[in-house]
Amino acid sequence: MIYRTAQDWENAPHKRVLLFAMSGLGKTHVSKILAKTGDWFHYSIDYRIGTRYMAEPIADNLKAAAMQVPFLAEMLRADAIHIAPNIHDDDLTAVSAYLGKPGDPRRGGLAMDAYRRRQAQFRAAEEAALADTGHFIDRAAAIYGYAHFVCDTGGSICEWVDPDDPADPILTELSARALMVWIEGTEEHTAELVRRFDRAPKPMAYQPEFLDRCWRDYLNETGLLERDVDPDAFIRWTYARALAHRQPRYAAMAGNWGVTIPAARIAAMRDAADFDAIIAEALARRDRSA
Repeated sequence: MIYRTAQDWENAPHKRVLLFAMSGLGKTHVSKILAKTGDWFHYSIDYRIGTRYMAEPIADNLKAAAMQVPFLAEMLRADAIHIAPNIHDDDLTAVSAYLGKPGDPRRGGLAMDAYRRRQAQFRAAEEAALADTGHFIDRAAAIYGYAHFVCDTGGSICEWVDPDDPADPILTELSARALMVWIEGTEEHTAELVRRFDRAPKPMAYQPEFLDRCWRDYLNETGLLERDVDPDAFIRWTYARALAHRQPRYAAMAGNWGVTIPAARIAAMRDAADFDAIIAEALARRDRSA
């Protein structure tokens, strides 16, 4: 940890943090508040994935869909139009659409083999984007003169690391450059995330072993064949299990590599001064419990 105590944090001329949590608990909200001050550089892992590491396959997927429309196909072949995803740090529709959902192709589903390939592409992209964090810390300071830095990670960061391994390469590199901060939700937050997801299920990235187990269990439980699975029904069924799977992994990341802050404190945050105080409190709690 680059800040061991609240005093270390308060005295630091350069504050660097990496936020992790389930999607929907405030990572991007906090990052935007900090960025608006003009002193904080906001590095979005999801934005980096979509614009750098998966831009080409996402664009190719859009072009393949456009080629099914004769007029658009003619325009593409003539190089008369340009098709590219429009990606924002708080709207990853294009990335999610590419990641997709497994199941019945008549309902927009992907064959499981294709789905697994896209999951593997996303994992490689997320690991690469995480590895770029140090580069952007240096770039933000050297080029733009930002004093402080916040890395806004995707919810799936915990899928690719072993938080109990003191030599985990991803966590070792990240924790050497920024303070790892877990935004911890309550059971009420979890219930609300499930309700929100049930209304609008969105594609997610899963640890391969977890995905295979869920897929096998779902087929056994429902008696369905792969080609008959309702894609939305499967990811709804999987979501609560994914939350339960991720929670102890987040907790271990915070316990071994960083600090924990309650989601309620983040929800009440108004400005960078509030954020400084929240982090100082978290470091003081960790110091007292050591």
